Amino acid sequence: MNCYGENIKLTVFGQSHAPSIGVIIDGFCAGTPIDEEYVAHIMAQRAPGNSPLATSRREPDTVEFVSGVENGKTVGTSVCAVIRNRDVRSADYSDLSHRPRPSHADFPAMVRYGENYDMRGGGQFSGRLTAPICIAGAIALPLLSSRGIKIACHIYSVGNIKDTPFCQTDEQGDLMQRLTESSFPVIDRNVEKEMTELIRNTAQKLDSVGGVIECKITGLPVGVGEPMFCGVENAIAKMMFGIPAVKGIEFGAGFCGSEMTGSQYNDEYYFDGDGNVRTYTNNSGGICGGMTTGMPVIFRVALKPTPSISLPQKTVDLKTKENAVIEINGRHDPCIATRASVVVRTAAAFAVYDLLQSGEQ
Repeated sequence: MNCYGENIKLTVFGQSHAPSIGVIIDGFCAGTPIDEEYVAHIMAQRAPGNSPLATSRREPDTVEFVSGVENGKTVGTSVCAVIRNRDVRSADYSDLSHRPRPSHADFPAMVRYGENYDMRGGGQFSGRLTAPICIAGAIALPLLSSRGIKIACHIYSVGNIKDTPFCQTDEQGDLMQRLTESSFPVIDRNVEKEMTELIRNTAQKLDSVGGVIECKITGLPVGVGEPMFCGVENAIAKMMFGIPAVKGIEFGAGFCGSEMTGSQYNDEYYFDGDGNVRTYTNNSGGICGGMTTGMPVIFRVALKPTPSISLPQKTVDLKTKENAVIEINGRHDPCIATRASVVVRTAAAFAVYDLLQSGEQ
C-alpha cells in the first residue's frame, strides 16, 4: 500500500510520468503551521537536474497545496499537496513494455497488473515518488525542531569509499546543522572528491554504484515507542523501506554488534553533570525494547546501485517467450545516494513526528 502512519496518516499518489504526483496527509490538528518556504527549500535539495552527478531530468518540484492549508496553517481537514511532472520523456520506455528491466519492479508488476501497469519511468515504483515523502517530512521537520528534536544525514559511503561516522554519544549540533545545508553532505570533506570521482568514473562506464546514508536524531525524550511491533525501529524501518532502492537498515552498531560480546556491546549508564542518565557507548542506537533511551537515535540505510544502466543486459521477451538483451535509455542517477540524504532525513522526520503523536494520546 502507499500509506503510512498510525496517528498522522500519509498517502502518496501518482506515477513517475503521470501528470502529477503528490501526498495527502490526515490527522494534523487545525492551526498546525505549514512553512511553505521551508518546504520549497527541502524540495530544491531533492530535485533532479541540479548536479552533474545526478539525472539530467529537470523538475522544479514546485509544491502546490491544493487543500487543507490557509494562511500558512492547517484548517483541520486533509492536507493535499501536488507536484506537476513536467520534464518527462515517455518515449524512452516504448521498447520496454514486454522486456522487463533487471532489478526493477517491471516483471512482478507486469504479472500483477498486466497491461494496466504504467512502466514509464518506473511508474508508481519510481524514486520520483520520494518527492511527496519529502513534502510530508518538510512539514514535520520544523515542528520537531520547535521541540528541540534535530535530524541530520550524511553520505556514509559510496561504493567502498567511506565517510567518518557520526559520534554515537555526542549531540554534534553544529555538524548536524552544516550537513543539512550541504549539497553533498559528508562529515569528512576530504572524501567528497573521492566519492565524486568514483561516481563520474562509474557513469562513464555506463554503470552505477550504490551507497549508504547515515541518519542521526537528537533531542528525543526517553520512552518514545512501544514494545514488539510498534517500536521506534519498526516505525523508522517501515518508512525507510518505502524509499525505492533501500535494501537494508541497521541501528547503532547494527550487524557489527553480532560480532561483539555482551560486555563489549552493552551500553553502561552514568549520570552526567546535569543529573541526566546517559550511556558511555550507544551500540543500541538510542533504542532499547522499541523505546528511545535519550541517547541519539542513529541508523544507516543501504541503497542498491541504480538498476537503470546503459550497458547491455540480459532479460526475457514476454511476447516472443525468448531470451533477449536490452540497453536502457533515459536519464538516471549514476548513484542514488547523492540525492538520498534529504529523502532519508525527511522520511525519518515524518516517522518520528507520527510516533510522538502516539505518545501524547
